[in-house]
Amino acid sequence: MTQQATIHGHVTYTPGDGAPLTIPKGPVELEPSKDSTTLSWTADNEAAGSAAIPNDQFNQYVREGKIKLKS
Repeated sequence: MTQQATIHGHVTYTPGDGAPLTIPKGPVELEPSKDSTTLSWTADNEAAGSAAIPNDQFNQYVREGKIKLKS
């Protein structure tokens, strides 16, 4: 089930074996699964972005207020 949220703090994801990349602040769409949550967004330059982060990391960002879920 797709959910809406907003990035309010420093949230990162790590693509493959690369360095962590920052997800821009603003609205995101969430698609939860068993082990991870996929975040989708549109950057300032209208480029679409998407990243899956482990649920432990996602839940930590929510607890810290860096990701705020919309009711």
